Amino acid sequence: MTGMFQDAPPAPPAQLSEITVTAARLPPAAADAAFSVVRLDQRVLERSVRLDEALRTVPAVSLFRRTSSLAANPTTQGISLRAIAPSGAGRTLVTLDGVPLNDPFGGWVIWSQVAPESLDRVDVVRGAGAGPYGAGALTGVIGLTERDSGGVLDLSVAERGGARAAGSGSTMLGPVGVTLSGLYEASDGYTPVRGPAAGAADTPLDLDSRSAALRVDAPLDGLNLEGANLSLRAATWEEDRGSGLLNARSNASGHSLSATAAKAPPVDGYGWRLQAWRIESNFANSSASVAADRSTTTPANSQYKTPATGWGLNAALRRGVAEIAGGRLEWEVGADARFNEGETNEFFSNPTGAGFARGRRAGGETSVAGAYVDGSWTGGAWLVAGGVRYDHWKNEAGFRYEYTLATGAPILDETDEDRSGEVFSARLAARRDLSRLLGAGYAWRAAAYSGFRPATLNELHRPFRVGNDITEANSALEPETLRGIETGLAYDRDGIAWGATVFWNEIEDAIVNVTIGEGPGTFPRAGFVPAGGVLRQRQNAGTIEAWGVELNGSIQATEALSLNAALSWTDAEVDGGTAAPQLTGLRPAQAPEWSATAGLDWRATQRLTLGLAARYESARFDDDLNSRTLDPAVTLDARAEWAAREGVMVWAALDNAFDEEVEVSMTGTDVAGYAPPRTVRAGVRFSY
Repeated sequence: MTGMFQDAPPAPPAQLSEITVTAARLPPAAADAAFSVVRLDQRVLERSVRLDEALRTVPAVSLFRRTSSLAANPTTQGISLRAIAPSGAGRTLVTLDGVPLNDPFGGWVIWSQVAPESLDRVDVVRGAGAGPYGAGALTGVIGLTERDSGGVLDLSVAERGGARAAGSGSTMLGPVGVTLSGLYEASDGYTPVRGPAAGAADTPLDLDSRSAALRVDAPLDGLNLEGANLSLRAATWEEDRGSGLLNARSNASGHSLSATAAKAPPVDGYGWRLQAWRIESNFANSSASVAADRSTTTPANSQYKTPATGWGLNAALRRGVAEIAGGRLEWEVGADARFNEGETNEFFSNPTGAGFARGRRAGGETSVAGAYVDGSWTGGAWLVAGGVRYDHWKNEAGFRYEYTLATGAPILDETDEDRSGEVFSARLAARRDLSRLLGAGYAWRAAAYSGFRPATLNELHRPFRVGNDITEANSALEPETLRGIETGLAYDRDGIAWGATVFWNEIEDAIVNVTIGEGPGTFPRAGFVPAGGVLRQRQNAGTIEAWGVELNGSIQATEALSLNAALSWTDAEVDGGTAAPQLTGLRPAQAPEWSATAGLDWRATQRLTLGLAARYESARFDDDLNSRTLDPAVTLDARAEWAAREGVMVWAALDNAFDEEVEVSMTGTDVAGYAPPRTVRAGVRFSY
């Protein structure tokens, strides 16, 4: 359900003299208020069973395909902002208290690794993330902040065998804080292909997922670091799901460790953060070719293991100066480095259906390291913020080895050339309080920025197959870069808030899956492409330019009734240049022109609260050539909550209330896959 959200996080609170043990983190920077930041609060999070569903309350924020992680294959769970050019790898950096959650091999996010119940808030920063964010923050950053206190447990059931238990709790053991969170969810799933087009080969998207995390927070006063805290966090997750076809499943698992030491800066002094993290993940995925009548499938690929490791370090020093040039100066310097390594292991080539004939190993290493200076000055009605970054990226140890299973004889043995480069990025923004000009509550802001995203190991080295469509890897991919400008006006006073933003973004060297052939036919490296399928390759396909408008508003109509709405329009166009001239003038795949959300909450009685949330999205294309169209879609969700007693709430929800058929995929033979049908859910929530 949709809830209230703010245009920008509030100013950092004044630091208290007494010691409180919380997660080791720096407070939000004063500079954040100058950029386009949407904060999702507890009202949104507590009504979303998946984190990516909570994010969809912000228009133009979506996974690669038009569905949630309830049904999406992990390889399509990459998230992007502003509908400029969604990607399976994701064009947005997702962090949890500063630690990246993007998969070290594919860049996607396994959303079940974080339960919404475990979070205090979510900040969505729209616009390229130069400054402290760095690699991967091409269209923005989603910053998750974990709970420090209290507890919640949500238990629910749903149609089609759905069951879910998720919660988080914190306690103090002497001077040490302990926070434990976990999630379990299972579902028999729904079949994505429906109606006359469906055949015996179409199966439900069943799901079984689980995750757990433990965080320990301790003060460092005993080490002569007064006011500093240390946080140690460990997490594990696994999800197993059907892919909607016979002989097609996926499994994603992993665990992470992080250590963070931080001290918040006093009003006129220094603060700092030191952080180290490590993620180990594995991914298995099987795919199949489908008979023309969809009665049977033939195993086409078995990616039986994809071990990957990511690790990184970052450090920051922040200084606040109480009085300078009539205002307050805050600056931060920092450095960070990320390293990824991994490889895919798989069997493929099954032309007769008798069994796989070939094997493949492919992978490599990537790294990026950078340093930045970022700061802001606040004085009178003005806030001015900016920063610059320098990053060095490198792709190395890349290889692809294919062999005959029967004899072990090599068929393809390639070693990729090591490649590296530098990227400079920057951001500059200003915000002005317009209370004296237009009245209390008005503010204006403008920003310019640039950012970049290096190619993932998956994009560089692993070809993949979906149904009868094959996409080749490309070890020569350059990082994508983005530059943009935007300006906006906002108002917030007496229970009424609204904002309007106009932006222009341009992605250069955009990584796009480019169609280079159609089946049936045999192609170099890719092999045989069946009828109805196409061959694509990941390429740096020129530029993507986008103009857009974002509107949002909320009103507290009465003490019991609140309403909110948001609208996004994005006009995005590809210029394929000489690399992919066939794409020039087309719209990027999976990028809708319009998206909108609207919702209301009504406290009908002291115990009963009712809510509605609607979402609209215009047509989008499922392919680079704009030949596979996904129809527009409107969905309505409803929710009722009953406060049984303090700390106990019983709830019921109706998702997709009118059972709309929302197209999420389209094959070359015009067979559509759909998002979940109407679903009834009910549960109970305990909190303290």
